[in-house]
Amino acid sequence: MSDLPQEPAAGVSRRTVARATAAAGLAALFGAAATAPARAATRLGPRTRDVSVPSAALGRTAPVRLILPSDFATRPDKKYPVLYLLHGAHDDYTSWTRETDIEAFTAGRDLIVAMPDAGPTGIPSVWRGGPDYETFQVKEVPALLARDYRASGVRAVAGVSTGGYGAMAHAARHPGAFTAAASYSGILDTTAPGVPAIMDAIVARENLPAASLWGNPVFNLLTWRDFNPRARATGLRGTALYVSQGSGVGGGGDPLPGILESALWPSAQGFARTLALMGVPATTHFYGGGGHDWAHWKPEFTASWPILARALGVPE
Repeated sequence: MSDLPQEPAAGVSRRTVARATAAAGLAALFGAAATAPARAATRLGPRTRDVSVPSAALGRTAPVRLILPSDFATRPDKKYPVLYLLHGAHDDYTSWTRETDIEAFTAGRDLIVAMPDAGPTGIPSVWRGGPDYETFQVKEVPALLARDYRASGVRAVAGVSTGGYGAMAHAARHPGAFTAAASYSGILDTTAPGVPAIMDAIVARENLPAASLWGNPVFNLLTWRDFNPRARATGLRGTALYVSQGSGVGGGGDPLPGILESALWPSAQGFARTLALMGVPATTHFYGGGGHDWAHWKPEFTASWPILARALGVPE
């Protein structure tokens, strides 16, 4: 994982954001209670396992990828903190091990890494009359890890894109559940201009009705606000926070990741302003250019690691 980019970002006009939000290919860019006993884990490597979790919240069995501590087998009485890593839209629970060196990065560190499923849209929320990915990730998976993998009650959460939304939404809606939360290009103000259209596009790409998430953003505004990290920001007080976002302006190559990044820029800026006005401390990195992709998320994870490590009580 490379060093953190240093260049500050310039402002993005509302016209730029409107054009970005209306882009025909917008949705495609996102590609870039007690738990029942888990089924036998599939061993993928010395430390990595895939576990199928029967979930009452989802009404089905869902996967979680785990990376266990190096000394897990030799210290049967030890309990470990857990770092939850959430995937983005139109991806899956394998993305962090596929796109990053998280296995090697955590070798020798006394923690469990858990990468739970968030469904095809990657929006880990309570769907309207549908699956409850929030309960799955915040309640059911931790219960499984405490019971079967000696997880302690110390948890941090981080995510990319819609997983960044999930990290901040989970921490805000469940104060005290996580010692730290980090978002890399997350959707942090779901009711900001243009953002409901982005959320609808993500849902529509999976051939689901737009209203199946939280309903209509106008007629069901209270529900949208209830799941909005910015509207629930008071719940983040006392949680160590890291927020990063690129402006998406001036990047080379494929312009589409930059278009999406620029569309989310005002949302992240508004979220950060709300935290500042409320006196909720946060480490922010807003940088010029960049794209909605792993090439930028990987160095942001590295930059956020000291915050996550301190919150988890493990060496940096």
